[in-house]
Amino acid sequence: MAQPKLNPQQDAAMRYLDGPLLVLAGAGSGKTGVITRKIAHLIARGYDARRVVAVTFTNKAAREMKQRASKLISADDARGLTVSTFHSLGLQMIREEHEALGYKPRFSIFDSEDADKVLADLVGRDGDQRKATKAAISSWKSALVDPEAAQAQASGSDVPMARAYGEYQRRLKAYNAVDFDDLLALPVQLLQTNHEARERWQNRFRYLLVDEYQDTNAAQYELMRLLAGARAMFTVVGDDDQSIYAWRGARPGNIADLSRDFPHLKVIKLEQNYRSVGNVLSAANQLIGASSQRAYEKTLWSSMGPGDRVRVLSAPDEAGEAERVASEISAHKLRTGAAYGDYAVLYRGNFQSRSFEKALRERNIPYKVSGGRSFFERSEIRDLTTYLKLMVNPDDDAAFLRIINLPRREIGPATLEALGRYAGSRHISLFDAARGIGLAGGVGERSGRRLSEFVDWARGLVMEGESQTPREFVNQLIQDIDYRNWLRETSANTRAARKRIENLDEFLGWLDQIDNSDEGKPTGLEDVVRRLSLLDFANQSEKDADNQVHLLTLHAAKGLEFDHVFLAGLEEGMLPHHACLEDDKIEEERRLLYVGITRARKSLALTYARKRRRGGEESDSVPSRFFDELPADEIEWPGATGSKSRQAQADENRDQVAALRAMLGPADG
Repeated sequence: MAQPKLNPQQDAAMRYLDGPLLVLAGAGSGKTGVITRKIAHLIARGYDARRVVAVTFTNKAAREMKQRASKLISADDARGLTVSTFHSLGLQMIREEHEALGYKPRFSIFDSEDADKVLADLVGRDGDQRKATKAAISSWKSALVDPEAAQAQASGSDVPMARAYGEYQRRLKAYNAVDFDDLLALPVQLLQTNHEARERWQNRFRYLLVDEYQDTNAAQYELMRLLAGARAMFTVVGDDDQSIYAWRGARPGNIADLSRDFPHLKVIKLEQNYRSVGNVLSAANQLIGASSQRAYEKTLWSSMGPGDRVRVLSAPDEAGEAERVASEISAHKLRTGAAYGDYAVLYRGNFQSRSFEKALRERNIPYKVSGGRSFFERSEIRDLTTYLKLMVNPDDDAAFLRIINLPRREIGPATLEALGRYAGSRHISLFDAARGIGLAGGVGERSGRRLSEFVDWARGLVMEGESQTPREFVNQLIQDIDYRNWLRETSANTRAARKRIENLDEFLGWLDQIDNSDEGKPTGLEDVVRRLSLLDFANQSEKDADNQVHLLTLHAAKGLEFDHVFLAGLEEGMLPHHACLEDDKIEEERRLLYVGITRARKSLALTYARKRRRGGEESDSVPSRFFDELPADEIEWPGATGSKSRQAQADENRDQVAALRAMLGPADG
């Protein structure tokens, strides 16, 4: 199959072999094609595939890169080519150099659970303390800080964690084990301290290619630098404007450091975008242009025309925001014939998905939550849903089996097996069989009594429910089975229990919402169960699993693209996040929004709520400061009309947003 023609900048990046090269690849600029074509070009120019290594961050990305490269190179020519993640490369090095590193040949690799067990012995069973210590150790290793240096630098609450770091490493060595972070730290240590090993590996790999370079941490940067050596034959591809993983150790400054460590570095910018229309790119360019941390400036452009203007949508609260987005999706799909899979709703935090899930369910719109669990799939919500299904349909044997011991009723497997045989012989449901099984069905008196009590309670609850709202019914159900206490007893810690109980309260709130949405018409349990089941039915009957609206966080959206994007929650404290209001962290929040904007191919809407519930209380929201950094004359603001010029209307609406922000005051940090 003929490969698409490269543009002049892509072609130059592919052909350049005279020294170190940084390819600044803007969003949607076709960087993966450049890397795979360069691998083929290197081999065509005489490089032995065994001397070429390409590294990226995920196994999926590595597989994709290798598959694409294999289409350009014969199997014989590709033999020995290394395309892997940083960690896989590090593991290969440790295996070959285990003796020099002081390990026995068959060392173990500790996973997260293994590490937790070691740390539990060192810092105790407190989950929060163990989690904090584990994160600190990972951060030190990623920054190439050894235990001695960590203890020398530590102060305050870091001191006990630094001590635990030292003991943790001693135990790993005693177990002849390494953890995930060691897969990078140990190869760096080897190359820094062992001259022979450094020469051996520099000669092994004559050319290096690094994808997603902006996401490298200190250990990954140093590993690449040491492998490249004085020869410095490498190509790194990245975009500092899309560096959004500082919280897990990524250093966007690694791009700037390249020119310091490699003075002859050549820089090629890929600025032609093949994904988005012009108005989307204009918003992205102006937003990121306000950054104070860009090592290199670049301006994305597209040949696809301006497209629709970016819209700003306001709503009274988060429920209204979600309802507006669901309504927009319905209307747009009806008007254009687009598929549900063409739409995505992006947000800063997983918790924001809940209001969108509810609004989409109300309109029978199928959706898929990525990068987080669906609110309606959480175990406590599934429990309540299953109870409701059984109350509405006592013949639902699957529902009966799920909840008969939830909470515990001491009805064992043997009893349930006997119940199943008894029900089967009489061709009745488990629920109906449970009332009269007794000794006749081979069940002891005590178990039979418990089954009968359950059935009597359920029937009585349903009778009472005929005069109750769905919320009142579910609230009574929760009280009768003492479900809140059961959640407290079975949760990992008090924090987890609190979150699960908050989910119950939110579910009760949702029941109120649908009860009030039917314009005075009473909502019964059957209506509730039907609404809860509709999406499951839609997903099961939909052959194309991708034909669902995508709900996902901005972090999870990186690397993806969608025709129509709704970017939600543009408020102070949400985006930018309240924990990121310091100057350096604000820059990462700006980059995060930039990533979100550049996911959109054809249309983009930015939404905010004027009020939002926080900590159980509703409070005023302040529109995000990032609105001030968007191109006013190319944005369609709330309330815009055709009677004014675009610029005049934009200015007026920007003034309204500014006035609202001033009136509400600074956001809570």
